[in-house]
Amino acid sequence: MLETLRYEGSRRLRGAAILTGGIGAYAGFIVWYFTILEGVDYEDIFDDLPPAMLEAFGIESLSTIEGFLGAQVFSFVWLLGLGLYFAYVAGGTIASDIETERLDLLLSLPVTRSQLLFEKFAALLVPVVVVNALGGPLIYLFVVAAGETIALDHLFLAHLLSIPFLLVCAGIGLVFSVAVDRAAIAERAAVGTVFVLYLIESSVGGAEGYDWIQYVSPTQYYEPTPILMDGSFEPIDSAILLVAFVGLMLLSQALFVRRDV
Repeated sequence: MLETLRYEGSRRLRGAAILTGGIGAYAGFIVWYFTILEGVDYEDIFDDLPPAMLEAFGIESLSTIEGFLGAQVFSFVWLLGLGLYFAYVAGGTIASDIETERLDLLLSLPVTRSQLLFEKFAALLVPVVVVNALGGPLIYLFVVAAGETIALDHLFLAHLLSIPFLLVCAGIGLVFSVAVDRAAIAERAAVGTVFVLYLIESSVGGAEGYDWIQYVSPTQYYEPTPILMDGSFEPIDSAILLVAFVGLMLLSQALFVRRDV
C-alpha cells in the first residue's frame, strides 16, 4: 500500500531541498537589503504608484521588516512564484505518464485510478511541507542575525496559511493534468490559469463595478503581509481555499476515472 506515494515522494525530496535553498538565499538577501535601507525614506517612492500595483505586491509598510518581507518575499515568492511552480509541477503529474505510456503500466498493477491519483498528488505535499517547514526557520534566523525582530507566531501563521493556497494552485494543475494527453500543454495551461487569476485579483478586482471578479482568484483568500504585520487573517478564507481544493480534487478524480487512456 502507498508504494506510489513513497516512490514519488522520495523523488521530490531533492527538488524540495533545492527549492528551499534558493528561497532561503533570496530571503537572506532581502533581509540584508532591508538593513542597508535603514534611514532611507523609501515610503515616498511608492506614493505615486497605482493602487493596483501596491495591491499586487502586497505593499503596505516598507519601513518594518514584516512589511518588507511581506512585499518582497511572501507576495512575490509564495503568492506568485510558488503558486506557479506547484501548478506547473501538478500539471505534469498524470499527463506526463499518459504521454510516455507509463500510465498503462501503472494501471496494470492492483491499484485503482482514484488511489493512483491520490498518491501521485499526495507526493506533492513533500515540497509543500519542506519549503514551509524549513523556509520559516531560515527567514527567522536571517531576521535575528540582522538584528531585527519578527513575531514568531505571525511568521508561523504566514507559512501555515499558505498551504491551502498552494494546494489550490496544485489542484488547478491536476485538473489540466488529467484532462489532456500532453504534459507540456497541461503545464502551460495550469501556469497560465494561475497567473491570469493572480492578475485578475490584483489588477481587475479593485476596479469599480468589477469587485466581484476578485473572488474567483485564490490570491484573494491569502494575504501574507497583514498576517506578518499584526497576525490578522480571516479563518473563512482558509476554509474557502480548502473547499476549493477538495472540489478540484473531486473534479480531477471524476475526469480521470471516466477518461480513456
